[in-house]
Amino acid sequence: MATVPQSTVLLIGAAGLLGRAVAASLSRESSLNLVATIRNPHGAGAKRLALPAENLAELDVLDEPALEHLFATRQPAAVIICAAERRPDVCERDPDGARAINVTAQARIGALAARHGAWTLGISTDYVFDGKAAPYREDATPNPLNIYGRTKLEGEAALLAASPLSCVLRLPLLYGPIVDWSESAVTSLVPAIAASALPGAAAVGMDAWAIRYPTYTPDVADVIRDLTLRHLAGASITGIRHWSGEEPMTKYDIAQRIAAALGIEASLTRIDQPTDATPRPYDCHLDASRVRAAGIDHATPFDIALRAVLRD
Repeated sequence: MATVPQSTVLLIGAAGLLGRAVAASLSRESSLNLVATIRNPHGAGAKRLALPAENLAELDVLDEPALEHLFATRQPAAVIICAAERRPDVCERDPDGARAINVTAQARIGALAARHGAWTLGISTDYVFDGKAAPYREDATPNPLNIYGRTKLEGEAALLAASPLSCVLRLPLLYGPIVDWSESAVTSLVPAIAASALPGAAAVGMDAWAIRYPTYTPDVADVIRDLTLRHLAGASITGIRHWSGEEPMTKYDIAQRIAAALGIEASLTRIDQPTDATPRPYDCHLDASRVRAAGIDHATPFDIALRAVLRD
């Protein structure tokens, strides 16, 4: 029996929180030849990638000649971009650096993918919206409140303009298997929550204003896998798509559920107004019905996924 040739999928930014989950999901597909790029092969995220050396490539996404060489040698059929500056506070401090990764690199990758006839999936955020009219469908008018949201919106436009074979997947707050507590805004709460449970510890204030929809990275990775496989099977997967968990909660709510999962009596107080120096929207719930209507639906309940992350 003749073997079916594999399609090469290039995953750019595989060592991060989402990239590792996407790498794990795609690597389980025998029809795919995964090439995963990492910026620092000695970093903690790269060390967590359970991939053979031949499936890894070192890459600085801002190195244009290196990008061109990678496309020329690997000849991908599909490209998934997980490399990004996703920390809102960092974007506020260094907007030029954020724009280089979130906009310029997107345009370059999209143009290279178009030149090679490859489909491209870029990752964006619910922060392209101002949070005043949730839920948001794909055709809703964006109005980002901070530099992170603005650079991601500009990156969407840059990618879609660079390649007619491109898709943007907007996502909300992500959490999943981590290399340290700070890697997700969900797990970054753990040290303060644990400290508040110590004898004599002061109560910790937690935002009880902004509504978030924590979304599990292995679920997102399987959505990305399904979209990729559908494109490779001949479906038209272009333009903007939304994916989101469906459990609304504030940071205060998340903290209470983390404390319950850890089995501790945390001392928490509510903060009922925005206090962040970086402007953040109130409720940016993404309407994911278009993706679900296509028969793609991966949604692990928050408490189950949270316990898996804490065990890990």
